[in-house]
Amino acid sequence: MTIMNPTSHSCETPYQAQQSTSIPTACFRGVRIVFHIIYGMLLAGVIPLLKKSTQQRIVKYWSRRFLDLLHIGLETYGCYHHATAQGRLIVANHVSWLDAVSMNAVLPAYFVAKSEIGDWRLLGWIFRRINTLFISRDIRQETARMNCQIKEMLEQGDRIAVFPEGTTTDGTHLGHFHSSLLQGSVDIESTICPVAIRYHDGAGTANSDAAFVGDMTFIESLWKILCSPSLHITLVYLPAISCRGKNRRMLAFEARETIQAALAGQK
Repeated sequence: MTIMNPTSHSCETPYQAQQSTSIPTACFRGVRIVFHIIYGMLLAGVIPLLKKSTQQRIVKYWSRRFLDLLHIGLETYGCYHHATAQGRLIVANHVSWLDAVSMNAVLPAYFVAKSEIGDWRLLGWIFRRINTLFISRDIRQETARMNCQIKEMLEQGDRIAVFPEGTTTDGTHLGHFHSSLLQGSVDIESTICPVAIRYHDGAGTANSDAAFVGDMTFIESLWKILCSPSLHITLVYLPAISCRGKNRRMLAFEARETIQAALAGQK
């Protein structure tokens, strides 16, 4: 995995013309990923007992290694330093379960995720142990509870990450940004840090192999990623947005417009 500044892309063979990774190679990578997940479960067993800074280093290391084993390139640039401050709410577009892994490989955060993800075998247990915040979106009271929890954690200096679209897309468009989970940040007049996530083949051509959409299962998604001939993730950390004097709908609109512009500029 590489973390680098943006460079100009040369003309290379379009992603669509590349052949998939061979089945034996994909299987070999898959076996290594299974062992890495088991290793993650061992780490997750003790991680609640460690101080917060040590927890973050472990999560960052494990996430980076996860991407390495999948042969996924990672590039990040922009206003990274804005997101490193304490008590920041990070908002990003949502394409795949890899979004959280890639963001944790750069700057670990507590993610708000749908309750169904907590039921995943192996990974679901790991996510619960590293304090992922799970929300049942079909229960109205859950939003208020989650906003209170986000507010408390931001006040404690924690870094929280949310996906305002509420669901994943295939990466070709940006969905509506729901504002409900931004209220906690508004209440304490905190700061929002937008992050634009884009999947491509390393030469600039969009790659949808990581898109986790429709009725796709985690195993189906993982296999598609393992077979991808060239998968890269670009994280663009955008200028921070102050919540002072703004309501949550204004912030959701501003964050979406900022991310939309960044993604358009990456094409």
